[in-house]
Amino acid sequence: SAKDMKHRLGFLLQKSDSCDYSSSQGKKEKTSSSQRLSQEEVRKWADSLENLIHHDRGLAAFRAFLKSEYSEENIEFWVSCEEYKKTKSPAKLSPKARKIYDEFISVQATKEVNLDSCTREKTSHNMLEPTVSCFDEAQRKIFTLMEKDSYRRFLKSPYYLDLVSPPGAGCGPENCKRNHTHSLDCNSNIISQCA
Repeated sequence: SAKDMKHRLGFLLQKSDSCDYSSSQGKKEKTSSSQRLSQEEVRKWADSLENLIHHDRGLAAFRAFLKSEYSEENIEFWVSCEEYKKTKSPAKLSPKARKIYDEFISVQATKEVNLDSCTREKTSHNMLEPTVSCFDEAQRKIFTLMEKDSYRRFLKSPYYLDLVSPPGAGCGPENCKRNHTHSLDCNSNIISQCA
């Protein structure tokens, strides 16, 4: 379920912040500095979709959110295109391009992304002689689609809001007046954009 996925994601994010130190004091210092850094990173995700998906943990959170909306094919296509562009061997371009095309673009694609007919046709034509840039236009269209639609919903979702104001930070409406010691300003741009 989406709730289970959110808990698993939260656990993974916390796990990557923890570190083994011999003294409990060292652990406390490391954890608090990691959480501060993490909060700064998480706030940057609200600046742009690029900041979000170019950060490993941001990408994981966004992917989990899209999965909860049954629309993870968009981010999977974007990631596949990014990996494809790193292909060094010309001999590997064609089979990799075919795999991406069959999975995301063809009419019978298992994870078909929402592309206009013109972009789909141009990408099909690019498949005749695949280059590193043969998916660029399609990738750009899907990025724009995510940026205008699912990214905005993500910023208002618990997947983001729970990370930007973790339990105890108290930036929810019910805690905002009671708890003045939290690390985020309840009137900050991020919260107002996401409210």
